Amino acid sequence: MRRHLSLFLGSLVIGLALLVAPSASWAYPFWAQQNYESPREATGKIVCANCHLAKKLTQAEVPQSVLPDSVFTASVKIPYEEGLQEIGADGSDVGLQVGAVVMLPDGFTLAPQDRWTDEIKEETEGVYFTQYSDDQPNILLVGPIPGDQHQEVVFPVLSPDPATDSNIHFGKYQIHVGGNRGRGQVYPTGEKSNNTVYTAPASGTIASIEPGDNGASVVSITSADGNSVNETIPVGPEVLVGVGDSIEAGAALTNDPNVGGFGQVDAEIVLQNPVRIYGLLAFFAAVALAQIMLVLKKRQIEKVQAAEGNF
Repeated sequence: MRRHLSLFLGSLVIGLALLVAPSASWAYPFWAQQNYESPREATGKIVCANCHLAKKLTQAEVPQSVLPDSVFTASVKIPYEEGLQEIGADGSDVGLQVGAVVMLPDGFTLAPQDRWTDEIKEETEGVYFTQYSDDQPNILLVGPIPGDQHQEVVFPVLSPDPATDSNIHFGKYQIHVGGNRGRGQVYPTGEKSNNTVYTAPASGTIASIEPGDNGASVVSITSADGNSVNETIPVGPEVLVGVGDSIEAGAALTNDPNVGGFGQVDAEIVLQNPVRIYGLLAFFAAVALAQIMLVLKKRQIEKVQAAEGNF
């Protein structure tokens, strides 16, 4: 009985530890952005670019205009060559994962699931949406999710209603979108990942290349003044130098294994006032009626002129 109790308590402690303190690799995509009050800096750069250094294409599709209190979709396309693999944290080849961030205007939020259409449910299958923070429900995050299944991520969005929120006004708004495929080259702590190129910290001669922990390689460089500098290269990147090679500071010691990257794009959307649409329709109807009356009047005049010509 005591043994079973000990096993239960041990499992409980391990489970709580995994839930309360997940490893950095699990929490990384979400945790990285939580270090910033906003995912978009004053320069307009989305902070994902601080860790995902390579630039890749990202596309966004949103409606030109939407009505108040209506559900629409914002589509983020994250294209890359199918079947492409990258180096995982353990050095093995893995499939690329993707993620996306959509910064909606204030008042726009993730649409409640009870208002999703069957088409939206099908398009978002396997996708889990989170908001950037409790007080910023207009900023939505997705990922990491398998890229081979989700090179297009659809966000169901609910538009606000100025009739129920005095802070919302009809007009044109901007949407900021970011899309990423693959692992980053820098961890949020500032350390390099194994998905980047490693360079020589100093000029000199390669004195030795020794195996390190967890499959890493330790490259020792002897400079001209006799000092020795070490650079630890984690498992993954291919070492391109050999013992005895002369090398300059900043020169590549490894290849660049990165095949992914990050891209961002802006889009515009109009929160349309239904009264303006009704007015526009009424204007079109009035124009059409005027044109019909003009044609009828013209024909009436032609008949009068034809009758007068017969006398």
